[in-house]
Amino acid sequence: MSLFTLGIEEEFQTIDPETRDLRSHMSKIVEGGKISLQERVKAEMHQAVVEVGTNICYNIQQARDEVIYLRKHIIELADAQNLKVAAAGTHPFADWQDQLITDNPRYDALIDEMRDVARGNLIFGLHVHVGIENRNQGLEILNAVRYFLPHIYALSTNSPFWCGRNTGFKSYRSKVFDKFPRTGIPEFFASASEYDDYVNLLVKTNCIDDGKKIWWDIRLHPYFNTIEFRICDIPMRADETICLAALMQALVVKIYKLLKQNLNFRSYRKVLINENKWRAARYGIQGKLIDFGKQEEVPYRNLCDELLDFVDDVLDELGSRHEVEYIRTILDNGTGADRQLAVFEQSGGDLKKVVDYIVEETKVGVF
Repeated sequence: MSLFTLGIEEEFQTIDPETRDLRSHMSKIVEGGKISLQERVKAEMHQAVVEVGTNICYNIQQARDEVIYLRKHIIELADAQNLKVAAAGTHPFADWQDQLITDNPRYDALIDEMRDVARGNLIFGLHVHVGIENRNQGLEILNAVRYFLPHIYALSTNSPFWCGRNTGFKSYRSKVFDKFPRTGIPEFFASASEYDDYVNLLVKTNCIDDGKKIWWDIRLHPYFNTIEFRICDIPMRADETICLAALMQALVVKIYKLLKQNLNFRSYRKVLINENKWRAARYGIQGKLIDFGKQEEVPYRNLCDELLDFVDDVLDELGSRHEVEYIRTILDNGTGADRQLAVFEQSGGDLKKVVDYIVEETKVGVF
């Protein structure tokens, strides 16, 4: 894979237009998609989830074209089955206990191992791959970029509801996923060989069968030369997805350049980064994160300004200035969670209205 290429995966909800609840697509969307999208569409463990993934993209404009094309195609396939498509990290009121599981030996094995933790994992994420030269370099970048994960995550928050409740979190999705093993912020690894030793130990002791069962918020992909960002809720709008992907790419490139100049970016301990992840999940962009260098709380918006300054010198060569600066639109309009909560308040607590809003937002910029 070439340097700094992008691959974007989005997990969507399939919605019954009458009840607004999740409804199984009975794999008809996936089967229909296979004809035109080949490997870019696949079923997930729960039958009301459909995942699409771009081809390898060589710049952010190509990534935008692919994301919009895939969203449009999935929405049209769903319409043909009398279903709607929604992009949010959790469904506002669906109950995981009512959901059908896709018939697949891999999912059967996962449920056999994890039981209700797996069945209850009714969540929808955004995964972004950024191409790297090699695993050693990738691990150096990964160690440094971990610090920024809460900053990125706050911008994506889009799951305030769970099983019909306003959870009080801007992203409850991560709280659901925390029940899985091998999730969250990864540890610091001194080298790719140390990381591989860890993975091999888990395989040898039957904890996992391969590295794909390490579900951290960011990881070296076990098969490709990519850093895979996994922390984000799926955003409602394609523009938000593209903004986040562009920001991730810019951070990787910036840290790569610093390392090439022997300028090391300070690495912070997982326990400290976790403090910021908690705040991002709870408050999104409305709260404060900790600046560990200054050892003080800083309003999220101030940190965003610093983040934009940090990546500023790589944006023009990547051609992604417009996409990254969409951050300011997210700050002005609120994240998906902020907007869902506003509809909830304005409708007197009508979660069906929230679902309708998500469905409409999922189409913005696509049609």
